[in-house]
Amino acid sequence: MHEDVERCVRAFQAKDARFDGWFFGGVVTTGIYCRPSCPVVPPKPENMRFYPSAAAAQQAGFRACKRCRPDTSPGSPEWNHRADVVARAMRLIADGVVDREGVPGLAARLGYSTRQIERQLNAELGAGPLALARAQRAQTARLLIETTPLPMGDVAFAAGFASIRAFNDTVRGVFALTPSALRDRVAKGHPPAGSGALSLRLPFRAPLCPDNLFGHLAATAVPGVEEWRDGAFRRSMRLPHGHGIATLRPQPDHVACTLSLSDLRDLPIAISRCRWMLDLDADPVAVDDLLRADPVLAPLVDKAPGRRVPRTVDAPEFAVRAVLGQQVSTAAARTHAARLVTAYGDPIDDPGGGLTHLFPTPAALAGLDPESLAFPKTRRTTLMTLVDALAQGEIDLGVGSDWDEARARLSALPGFGPWTVETIAMRALGDPDAFIPGDLGIRAAAAMLELPVTPAALTRRAAQWRPWRAYSVQYLWATLDHAINLLPAS
Repeated sequence: MHEDVERCVRAFQAKDARFDGWFFGGVVTTGIYCRPSCPVVPPKPENMRFYPSAAAAQQAGFRACKRCRPDTSPGSPEWNHRADVVARAMRLIADGVVDREGVPGLAARLGYSTRQIERQLNAELGAGPLALARAQRAQTARLLIETTPLPMGDVAFAAGFASIRAFNDTVRGVFALTPSALRDRVAKGHPPAGSGALSLRLPFRAPLCPDNLFGHLAATAVPGVEEWRDGAFRRSMRLPHGHGIATLRPQPDHVACTLSLSDLRDLPIAISRCRWMLDLDADPVAVDDLLRADPVLAPLVDKAPGRRVPRTVDAPEFAVRAVLGQQVSTAAARTHAARLVTAYGDPIDDPGGGLTHLFPTPAALAGLDPESLAFPKTRRTTLMTLVDALAQGEIDLGVGSDWDEARARLSALPGFGPWTVETIAMRALGDPDAFIPGDLGIRAAAAMLELPVTPAALTRRAAQWRPWRAYSVQYLWATLDHAINLLPAS
């Protein structure tokens, strides 16, 4: 999109927030880059240059605007709905893979050489994986500088920098301020949080309907791992360097997020996973415009636009929970999951609520006794086969996974039918076109709306909803009287 100069100029002149994160504009006369919705007077078009990523703008020598803070823009929705290698790479970079494993680790996960990855990212984003990871580290550093009292040395290493010098150079280069000056700009009356707790805003593209998003997460919450408390969804998270607790509260123009982390190096990964779970980088206007073109869905979209697909922070965890939820009620699935959590999950402390455990890893579940499971033998076999495959690394369900390959490997497991595979594809893999026509709720909604009710016929009818069929599922579920559609009472 950044190559369409006329369209980019119009977006800046209109201060159109819908394009925040899609591209960035640099102003050659000031050396500053902004997001399209920047509140300042738009510069002359001839003085503007456009870039597909913040990293590309930084590499071109531009500094981040102090008014619009372009590094806090929602992520590009391109990485949500695409399954090619560039999109997979961007999701992995956001999850901290380059910081933990370097570019060779990123390339190995994608099955390409480092040279191929560098070439493809540079061609599309104007920056390589190291520059993209550097831009993410700069954003993390800013958050830690402005929201914690940590010494700058601790901030540098928590943000992923290898040295204090690299930290200082990056902060000055990106924000045109020293780290100390950046901290001094924090408004009075907003003291930084303690070193283990950070409060921040998660931006999103409007509109956002919180009802099904938080309602679904709260209605299916596993006791001990997730809860709805005081108007917020809370859950524990297993992270690369420790664990964390996320408290997420919907607000009109953002999601208020409080993170309690055992290791601050996990901050960027925790933010990325919370955004992924809440589907905050989606483009609701594009989704709703396509679905609204169907006269059957149009009233549903107009009634509550901006529905998101509730996802997960832990794909293997959700796959296990999907098996536990086969052919049982929501309450029964929660009960089964809670038993596994109590028996095999890692205990944690939660002074601010009722979370007690991390969900058990596949390796921990691989040692359970199938006879202890209170459901039919065939489902025990299904669960244990899945757990073994995940523990052995035979199935990759991570953010950088190949969606088609993951579907094929899941389908080859005993007891995995279309409902289970597509549910995992929708909520764990994040495929926006995943579709579950055999779901009882979808069939009930289809009958109510006089749509075809058989899976094959409904799939044919839903072809016009592609590539957003996962969002059509949310609108169809919205016709039902079920707790997943209701924002819980505070």
